[in-house]
Amino acid sequence: MKWLLRCTALIIFSSAIAASAQTSDWAKIVNGKLTYKTFGNGNHIMDFSSAGYMGGGVALPTVPAKITLNPSGGDDSSAIQVAINKISAMPLSNGFRGALVLGKGTFHVSSTLNVAASGVVVRGSGSGTGGTVVSTTVAHVFNVAGTGTYQTFNTTALSGSYIPSGAQSITVASTAGFLVGDNVVITRTVTAAWIHFMGMDKLVRNGQPQTWLSPGSQTLTDRTITAISGNMITLDGPITDSFDAKFLGTPVGTISKYDFPGRISQAGIEHLKIQAPVGTEVFNAITMSAVMDGWISDVVGQETQNAFSVNRNCRRITLDHVINNNTTRQTNAAAATAFDITGTQVLLNKCAANSSGMWPIATSALGAGPIVVLNFTSTENHPIEPHQRWTTGLLTDNAKLPNSGVDYINRRTDGSGHGWCMGWGVAWNDTAPRFTISAAPGTTDWCIGCVGAKVSNPPDPDGTFDSLNTHVVPASLYLEQLKERLGQQALTNIGY
Repeated sequence: MKWLLRCTALIIFSSAIAASAQTSDWAKIVNGKLTYKTFGNGNHIMDFSSAGYMGGGVALPTVPAKITLNPSGGDDSSAIQVAINKISAMPLSNGFRGALVLGKGTFHVSSTLNVAASGVVVRGSGSGTGGTVVSTTVAHVFNVAGTGTYQTFNTTALSGSYIPSGAQSITVASTAGFLVGDNVVITRTVTAAWIHFMGMDKLVRNGQPQTWLSPGSQTLTDRTITAISGNMITLDGPITDSFDAKFLGTPVGTISKYDFPGRISQAGIEHLKIQAPVGTEVFNAITMSAVMDGWISDVVGQETQNAFSVNRNCRRITLDHVINNNTTRQTNAAAATAFDITGTQVLLNKCAANSSGMWPIATSALGAGPIVVLNFTSTENHPIEPHQRWTTGLLTDNAKLPNSGVDYINRRTDGSGHGWCMGWGVAWNDTAPRFTISAAPGTTDWCIGCVGAKVSNPPDPDGTFDSLNTHVVPASLYLEQLKERLGQQALTNIGY
């Protein structure tokens, strides 16, 4: 009975804390479920929970070892690549071929190591002391990459004059030929009218015109159909940008089925340290390109710069406990980046950037998230800053940045016309000295429950600030969204 009374008291106390905690109307729990405030034709904070390996909430696999190598004492490049190639030629079994296991000690690498087949994993024996070190004299260590691009077919128009950011169901001209489970790509084409609306058609630097985005370039949103009802298609993840006929014309965009025969899947690098020489020369650690359902886990980059990159043709990628350390300040005209992330449905979980003089997190041009940066830490004096020419749908969730901040801003003529970099981004319960959160035309960015100073970037308008200097519930937006969609087991699967 005493135990029951203690439990009852704890439940009442916990409920009282939850009831008294600060909430945000933009995303708050009502009757056990998140509800979202909308504005401007239905835009709202999107569901970020499809970010991550296999669409979120799925544990990273342990792939059976096929070949084990130990350090030779000399140049190990050829031996490692030959082993990767041998595993790449093995048959697939449930999506996997096998893992190359690198034993303890230091492997010396003088040429790029390429993983170019599905189902191949390179696994070290630990990223810490006594584990596996890949010591490099080559500028680019691991390249995990498929080939080719989207091959679209069965294209139909998106219906309506406006599709809001955050929508997961869209109406189309015809659903003929589409089936649940189909991979599809939604195309949003840049127009001169939209560039003018964004104020990006008159960028001038040193007396020379600068180009933000060229008319005709496209944002591609890569999704899977989860339901079809009449002419309405429901997707596995949100539309991250709004589609407005006033600026994009009619139709506002298209949706197509696609093949991507050269893209690889179920590939990863894990449990090792990549050691570059000390200095200001740029050494990349791992790049992923044309990969679906891949991962980088328990990897340390030491003295690596522009270290971990996930290109925009990647989908459903997890970086888990990936750390980039530098002891030398970058002196190049353009600062390097620890993590350059422009893929879709990408999760960075408990990653870190430790140095001074690099961007901890950046994005490149024409990306469509969701991109989730969860429980990230950085000692950098540069902020988390989407960097080049319009990516949408970034969430920084419980980031700790004692020396910098979060900037969702118009970079104007920086970098030859980076201009507006981020729309529909969310900073949620982050802690940093400052937050510069602006609102691009027709959009907003949110800063909710963050602890730090609000900084403006005139003449651009501020984004949406709510509960500044007081954290809100839910404590993590991503984890709450994931739990509501897939249940508590999904959180357990990713270590929560």
